[in-house]
Amino acid sequence: MDLKFPSSRKYISISVPSKSQAMSPHIKSVDDVVVLGMNLSKFSKPTQFFICVSGVFMFYLIYGYLQELIFSVEGFKPFGWYLTLVQFGFYSIFGLIELQLIQDKRRRIPGKTYMIIAFLTVGTMGLSNTSLGYLNYPTQVIFKCCKLIPVMIGGVFIQGKRYNIVDVSAALCMSLGLIWFTLADSTVAPNFNLTGVILISLALCADAVIGNVQEKAMKLHNGSNSEMVLYSYSIGFVYILFGLTCTSGLSPAVTFCSKHPVQTYGYAFLFSLTGYFGISFVLALIKIFGALLAVTVTTGRKAMTIVLSFLFFAKPFTLQYVWSGLLVVLGIFLNVYSKNMDKIKLPSLLGLWKKSVEERKSRTLSQTV
Repeated sequence: MDLKFPSSRKYISISVPSKSQAMSPHIKSVDDVVVLGMNLSKFSKPTQFFICVSGVFMFYLIYGYLQELIFSVEGFKPFGWYLTLVQFGFYSIFGLIELQLIQDKRRRIPGKTYMIIAFLTVGTMGLSNTSLGYLNYPTQVIFKCCKLIPVMIGGVFIQGKRYNIVDVSAALCMSLGLIWFTLADSTVAPNFNLTGVILISLALCADAVIGNVQEKAMKLHNGSNSEMVLYSYSIGFVYILFGLTCTSGLSPAVTFCSKHPVQTYGYAFLFSLTGYFGISFVLALIKIFGALLAVTVTTGRKAMTIVLSFLFFAKPFTLQYVWSGLLVVLGIFLNVYSKNMDKIKLPSLLGLWKKSVEERKSRTLSQTV
C-alpha cells in the first residue's frame, strides 16, 4: 500500500508480511518436513503417516533389542548415565552431519528453548536408561507405554488442550494396566526394585513435557529435525558430562567400558544410530500429526518390543503380564478411536439395546402370523 503526498515527490511504502513471515524470519515453507534427507512434504498425508510409522517401528525395535543387550553385559547395570552420555555424543555427531547436508543451516529455535528441551531430554533418556539397572526390560517398556497419561496432563497445562471422555477412559485403562503389570513384576521378578519404578516415573514426566514443548517450538519456529537433534543433544551432553564429573561417576564407567569395548562402545554406536534414525521419524510425526498421535504410535511399537523381549531374553513370566498388557492395549485403542471418531463409528449400548428390542418384536410378530 503506497501513501503519496501532493506537496512532495516522496512516498511511504507499507508492506504487510505474510503469515509465514510473521511467524519466523527464516521460514521458506511452513510445510517442508525433511527426514534423513527425504522431503515428506511431497507425499500425501496417509503416505507421510505410513513412512513415519514404518521408520519408527523398524529402527526402534532394533534400538530396544540393543538396549537390553547392552544391559545384559555383566557389571554394566550401574553405568546407565554413562551410556546416555555416549548416546548423546553420537546423536550430536549424527545431527551435525545431517545438518551439513541441508542448505539452510541457520538455527531457528531460540537457545533458551533448547536449554529447556536439553534438560528434559537428559531427564527422559538418562533416567530411563538408569532404571534398567533396577527393573526388567518389559516393566520399563510398559511404563513407557503409558506415556499418554502425563502427555495429556502436559497438554492441558502447557498448550491448554481439552480431552474428551474417551481419552480419559484410555488414560484410566492404561493406569490400571500399569499398576497390575507392576504388581505382577514385583511377585515374579527376583531383581524388582522400587527405585526403578521411581526413576522411570520421573522419566515419563519429563517425556510428557518434552513432547509438548517440541511440538510447540517446531510449529512456531519451523525448526528442522536435524537442528532439534543437534542442539538439544549437544547441550544435553554437556549437562551429563558435568554431572558425571561432579559425582565421580565418569572414571569407573570409562575403566569398565575400556575392558569391554565391543560389548559397550560397539553396541552403543549401533544403539545410538538406530535411535537417531528413530527419533528423526518421531519428530516428523510430532511436527505433522501432533504429540498425542506420535505417542500412540510409539506406544504400539513398545508393545511389540515387550513381546520380542520375552522371545529373545530369558526372564520370569506370568499370565498376569498378559491381562495387564491387554488392558494397556485397550487404552491405546480408545486413544486411537478418540482421534478418529468421525471415521470409526462404533455402535452405542443404547443402539444395541434398541436393535435387540426391535428384533424381539419382529420375531414375536412372525410367530403370531
